[in-house]
Amino acid sequence: METMKHQINLLSQLQELILTRDEHHHTGDGSRLDSLNGSIDALVEKLEPQPKAFYQRLYKKDHLVMAPMVDGCCGVCGMRLPVSQVQQVRLEKTIQMCSSCGRILYDEDEDAPRVIAEKPVRGAPRKTGISRFSAEQLMVCDLAGDTTEAAIAELAEAMAANGFVSNAGALVSAAMEREAVLSTAMGNGLAFPHVRGVEGGGLTLALGVSKKGIVYDDSGARVNFVFFSAIPAAVSAFYLRLISAISEAFAKKENRDLLMAANTSAELWKALIKATRHSIR
Repeated sequence: METMKHQINLLSQLQELILTRDEHHHTGDGSRLDSLNGSIDALVEKLEPQPKAFYQRLYKKDHLVMAPMVDGCCGVCGMRLPVSQVQQVRLEKTIQMCSSCGRILYDEDEDAPRVIAEKPVRGAPRKTGISRFSAEQLMVCDLAGDTTEAAIAELAEAMAANGFVSNAGALVSAAMEREAVLSTAMGNGLAFPHVRGVEGGGLTLALGVSKKGIVYDDSGARVNFVFFSAIPAAVSAFYLRLISAISEAFAKKENRDLLMAANTSAELWKALIKATRHSIR
């Protein structure tokens, strides 16, 4: 049991590294690709023959090779799992795969943060643009903290306090673990910290603005705009498109100036909607 549990943990680490590399490939300068590829290769070599064969076969089709089990269903395709398989996933004695999408299943940690926002009411007007993922309550127009962790904590608390996501502390810990792998700071004073595998609903995004700027990582990169996301596994590929669209919008100085000028959550929310109205549909 311990051996297979260890293999599943290795697969989870491998999944995160692969998705981190994909992000870096799309939005970074490519300087860390060799390092990330080396770390991925090293983890693959630690896999036993059966898990390695499953991983290699799945990876050829899709870089998302693992799926969390959420409320007895595959967290990626939504397939309801047989009760007997649910038990096997929890026991972690064997590799279990979704019969629908074929991904390797793993059990969610019971203390893991979850999306707890109410589901949209049937018949309610359809949300568009950035409002599909965020809200005025998730806007912090003047971050109080002057460190990466403090900024992420402030945004995680906004998510939890307003009923979007549970367990803000676990969310911060997971985000900082992700930052330790590779900084999410980008050009133009933007950073995109995030936590993947936050199940229970859709992607949730909070925005914090630091007027004075935060020294975000060891490179000395200074960040003014922190876009913090809680991402369900199923939308990992979409997240890449979302951050690319946000980066495109805020490559324009006038849009960055709009955010910096906001003095209330309402003003920041209006500025974000205006700045992304063409890049995020």
